[in-house]
Amino acid sequence: MTKVTRRDFFKLSALASASMMIPNFVRPLQAKEITEKFLASGAKKLVIVQLSGGNDGLNTVIPYKNDIYYSSRNSIAIAEKDVLKITDELGFNPAMPKFKSLYESGYLSIINNVGYPNPDRSHFRSMDIWQSASASDKYVTSGWIGRYLDSECPDCKNPYNAIEVSDTLSLALKGDKYNGIAVENPEKFFMSASEQYFTDIANANKDKHNDENVSYLYKTIVEATSSAEYVYKTSKIYKSKTEYPKGQFSSNLKTIAELIVSGIDTQVFYVSLGGFDTHINQNGKQDSLLKELSEGLFSFTEDLKTNDKLGDVFVLTFSEFGRRVKQNASGGTDHGTANNIFVINGNLKKPGFYNSAPDLTSLDNGDLKYEIDFRNIYAEILSKWLNVNDKKILGGNFNQLNLV
Repeated sequence: MTKVTRRDFFKLSALASASMMIPNFVRPLQAKEITEKFLASGAKKLVIVQLSGGNDGLNTVIPYKNDIYYSSRNSIAIAEKDVLKITDELGFNPAMPKFKSLYESGYLSIINNVGYPNPDRSHFRSMDIWQSASASDKYVTSGWIGRYLDSECPDCKNPYNAIEVSDTLSLALKGDKYNGIAVENPEKFFMSASEQYFTDIANANKDKHNDENVSYLYKTIVEATSSAEYVYKTSKIYKSKTEYPKGQFSSNLKTIAELIVSGIDTQVFYVSLGGFDTHINQNGKQDSLLKELSEGLFSFTEDLKTNDKLGDVFVLTFSEFGRRVKQNASGGTDHGTANNIFVINGNLKKPGFYNSAPDLTSLDNGDLKYEIDFRNIYAEILSKWLNVNDKKILGGNFNQLNLV
């Protein structure tokens, strides 16, 4: 009989720390127990794309006819001749021709001047505010998607799930009762959870209910193994033939597309692209990231469209804040406030520009003034897309934008 030693306990605890994020509902044998409510809303998928570091919105969607833009950015402003023009005044960064294609196809909506009252310039604090959907003077330990998981099925064993394609779980997907799951690679996750060592430990200690630590670890091992098996087997159902760019971000999007087309019982996916903290020599670095973002999402959109899924998937991009209007002395931009965000869907009610471009003649101490609270967007997603009580989850009443 295999005995759990102190060393074994810590090794098992490492597995538990990762697998504790796994909701029970993904057990393959419990698939038939999914509620009618889940089946009714399960076709709708939400994909959240986090642009970590604070993307510069003014060099992403460029006001190429605005003299203040050019006078404020004498060395980093995008020349008018290089802008991918989409209106008489606005255009995309030249690294984003694929986004221009999405715009022209009617699959993209651009929401300008998004932020929140009393903004915080700290990466960590502002990201917490966006992920938790809290006011800037409130500190909470749960995320808005985590509270969605909590609210949908507070009394049953199989809560709705969310998958972050990463090796760590963000605050956004952590609830008070239920959490999402962090899976960077379904096959590696399955292989790790299926190691013979853990199987032997579980089998040898499955009846030791009097030992609280061992009982807990046995439970998490079983859940981790069955969850990993379910995600892995589902990921094998559909293998994309769409050509994706090279790189981890596009690879992660491809994984999400394969899981969606395969019919996984997951409603929320979360993925990140980092590196947007462009204090120094911004242009080359940001251009490369915007190319990666636009080409990856274009391939993802094409993949979904090919499989008749684009109308069922709502993509939201966000960054924790924008950048200041005036460039700094290092050829970059410093932490700002309001920003633009992108929404992608096959059935947008208002494709193109949702609202007006930032007013560069009316700034708040050198920063863009926010016009739309980001929680207005969350409220619409929760209410109209995920079919839940947005007021309960967000803790307030936020006007919706009529996007979908």
